[in-house]
Amino acid sequence: MRLPRHPVVRLAVFGLAGLLVIQLVPVWLLQTNPPVAAEPAWDSPATRALAQRACFDCHSNETVWPWYSKVAPAAWLVTRDVLGGRAQLNFSEWAVHAGHNHADEAGELVTSGEMPLPLYVVMHPQADLTPAERQQLADGLLRTFGGDSD
Repeated sequence: MRLPRHPVVRLAVFGLAGLLVIQLVPVWLLQTNPPVAAEPAWDSPATRALAQRACFDCHSNETVWPWYSKVAPAAWLVTRDVLGGRAQLNFSEWAVHAGHNHADEAGELVTSGEMPLPLYVVMHPQADLTPAERQQLADGLLRTFGGDSD
């Protein structure tokens, strides 16, 4: 088979071939939802609902893996974010995280807009919390985690 001479066409052919080859990296094997072991004792159903809407995909074992999470390179980014998020704070494995006071840090990340991640919000508009919802979630997490804001 002869490759096209035009550099743009050649680049397109190699780019497409590269995209096909990277699909063979089996990152989807890491995209699991282990059973929910234990959740925190939520201060209210409203706090849990806000956390579920904005946090659970990366910070629980109840991740919804959308279609693009199966296609590289997006699969790599989504999987990295979920595994990293679960390692930091996992609402589904609360026994592991209960000894740590995440309240101040989690509340600060939510109120500052750092969490949920901006790219996540672009792909999941339901996670775009209003300033009032951000404050409500931060306050609810503080009460749920039993932390103090001193």
